[in-house]
Amino acid sequence: MNDPRLGGQVGTDPMHTLTTHTGHARADAKAPDAHGTLQLTAEEQEMMDGKKGVLLQKAIKTVVAYGELFGADKLVDLQCAPHHAVSWGSDGIVPLLKIYRELADGGLKTYAPFTADPTPMDPEHLPVSDAEQAAVDKIYNRMDELKDLNTRLGMRDPDKDWSCACYLPEMGNTPKKGDNLAWSESSAINFTNSALGARTNRNSMGIDMLCNIIGKAPHFGLMTDEGRQAVWLIDVRTTKMPHPEMIGSAIGMKVMEDVSYIIGMERYLTDGVTEETTGYLKDLGAATASNGAVGLYHMEGVTPEAVEKGRALLNEGYQTYVIDDAELDRIYKSYPDLWKDKHGTPQRVFLGCPHMSYGQMVEWANRIVEAMDKSGTDTVKCPTYLFGSIYVKDRFEQEHPDLVKKLYAYGAAIPINCPMMWCSTPVEGAERVATNSNKTRVYTTARFFFDDDLTHLIVTGELPENVR
Repeated sequence: MNDPRLGGQVGTDPMHTLTTHTGHARADAKAPDAHGTLQLTAEEQEMMDGKKGVLLQKAIKTVVAYGELFGADKLVDLQCAPHHAVSWGSDGIVPLLKIYRELADGGLKTYAPFTADPTPMDPEHLPVSDAEQAAVDKIYNRMDELKDLNTRLGMRDPDKDWSCACYLPEMGNTPKKGDNLAWSESSAINFTNSALGARTNRNSMGIDMLCNIIGKAPHFGLMTDEGRQAVWLIDVRTTKMPHPEMIGSAIGMKVMEDVSYIIGMERYLTDGVTEETTGYLKDLGAATASNGAVGLYHMEGVTPEAVEKGRALLNEGYQTYVIDDAELDRIYKSYPDLWKDKHGTPQRVFLGCPHMSYGQMVEWANRIVEAMDKSGTDTVKCPTYLFGSIYVKDRFEQEHPDLVKKLYAYGAAIPINCPMMWCSTPVEGAERVATNSNKTRVYTTARFFFDDDLTHLIVTGELPENVR
């Protein structure tokens, strides 16, 4: 789903990885049997035969064909709330909007109210010039249409429920271990599969909606016990807790879309999956999902299936990848500089992609305020933005009013849109953006920097000498 006006950067695979992007190994994809191999229940067969209406028939036929392509044996019922990745209304998604409209006009809704990825722009908290806004309005000329169709199809709150981190407790869309889902946002898929132990393949946009309309998804790949077995052992031998974006990047580029079992991290994440570790696991997983196409990782002593089954999750004949300090340094030095002015000073700092957790928002606000207080200056020297959902933002503002007041007084802002999409818009894509997100780095021209370097930039307006 590429809109040429977006520069081909939305919906593409910048790493050119040879993957199916379902979480199901490319080698296992096969043409469906001429007579079909997926077994249907009596209720599903009635739907397939059109006895429950033409629209549901079209939906289930598409889902079944998709499942048979990857050897699915059945459909499974879905639990928890759906989440959809389509969040930009442009001419590039007209085919999807046509399907959405047909479903909505037929009175159909998703099996439960859904959330969606963040929208591309937030003119209130990340404003652009009038000329740029006019250009943006021409590009995202179908936002009202998308919002209306989402409302009719069952979006939970079309004014608020936009976030790629839909699983955070503030969002209220957190799956339980073992829940079956049909999601399409790669970072959310990775976190919910890995840190929560729910089950979803990396579904394409459109397929997610059809699955969530019929309330069922094909049983293959990451939905199965066999598909969740690891074929890589990742042996972490770093001398300190590795940066989540770096270790995630290393894993993603090595294993592509295969499942890995990570050892060595239990030294650092001793409490397992908690509110405090959610941000770290979120960012690690998002980097594996964008630098590669990983839909699931296990982490010894940390993630739920690894706690339950341990190294029994490793397949026979697994490969081993050792990550030490030198390997992470090699990965970092391999990142390209895509700024047109490669020696220019960054024009903006973008923090958070995927959207920040509550803990990350508090941590970064404290970091910025403390550094600014120490510097004695009265405003950030590089425009700085902390991206998060409206719900996380509301909690942060309610629980830390003094900190928020100081953060805003220094000139930082908290937009609720998608930084990656913002950077992918042609009118903004030429800006020199510094980010702490590997996902934003991969999909746009933004450059990745470590936290201390970004803090220096925020306070002084200049990058440290060692990274210029």
